[in-house]
Amino acid sequence: MSIGSIVGRALVAVAALTLSGAAVAQSAANWPDRPVKIVLNFAPGGGIDNGMRPFTEPLQRALGQPFVLEHKGGASGAIGVEAGTKATPNGYTFFATPGLTLAILPNVRTTPYDPFKDMTPVSYFTWYPMMLTVHPSVPVNNLKELVAYGKANPAKLSLGSSGIASTGHLVVEGFNKAAGLSILHVPYRGSSDAMNDFLAGVVQVFADPTIAPHIKAGKAKLLAVTGDRHPEYPDVPTFGETYPEADFVGWNGLFAPVGTPEPIIRKLNETMSMIAKTPEVAALLLRVGQFPHAGTPEDLGAILRKDHARYGKLTRELNIRVD
Repeated sequence: MSIGSIVGRALVAVAALTLSGAAVAQSAANWPDRPVKIVLNFAPGGGIDNGMRPFTEPLQRALGQPFVLEHKGGASGAIGVEAGTKATPNGYTFFATPGLTLAILPNVRTTPYDPFKDMTPVSYFTWYPMMLTVHPSVPVNNLKELVAYGKANPAKLSLGSSGIASTGHLVVEGFNKAAGLSILHVPYRGSSDAMNDFLAGVVQVFADPTIAPHIKAGKAKLLAVTGDRHPEYPDVPTFGETYPEADFVGWNGLFAPVGTPEPIIRKLNETMSMIAKTPEVAALLLRVGQFPHAGTPEDLGAILRKDHARYGKLTRELNIRVD
């Protein structure tokens, strides 16, 4: 083959790559031109639904197309994540999940996805303190009293959570370990189901931000929060002050199937971050115990790696496995 032929083919290849890049950029500029689906991996009314829903209308206003939520719950969120990873990577299907399904679950069971290889981070869009509450029928008003009551009545306290190895579950298991308690864990299909039984008094302990509206209504007693002191409950202590082993903060992340065009991911991330900074969305999230977060895809990847390592250590120490 002559040098001229080699050069010619190289020029054709460069031109093709240039045209391909231009086509992707143009596609992102026009995206979206039809409705976008976001798969949620827990039932309606749970933490991921409460976190993602306030963004949907602002996304439609900003980008000109509906953002439709589709719930695929089950298996501690693994079913919805698997569906999201297998979607066509064309920018019209994304999936949102709480951190537990990616940072905790792969540490305690075999999952049909690898959180570091089978998905692309888009936006770390909310974070939330876990709120440890007890049913009004439990005669305690603070952590010290709860510890004393739990030790005196080891068979009278049970925790309802969104599933084995959920964030709420690990918060209370960390608390059990640190305080010498044996609060029984009762896993549910989602946090809304667990909360309903908690409000009915079937279980006596609940640790999840979805309980926030019921605290003000007097249907739950707030004893502690994770992370920083809560702005609406500044007198309520944090776990970090007394039981740092139980100090876990939850988060919600938006992901794309691998192969989704990078310009579309960046465009969606920038729009999500813009919306996260609005007072409108901050107010809606506060009602359900969450706070907005504006950051890059790299921020989401970083917190996933950090929590995956920390939760992995804890679940091994507690010997938590899911068959």
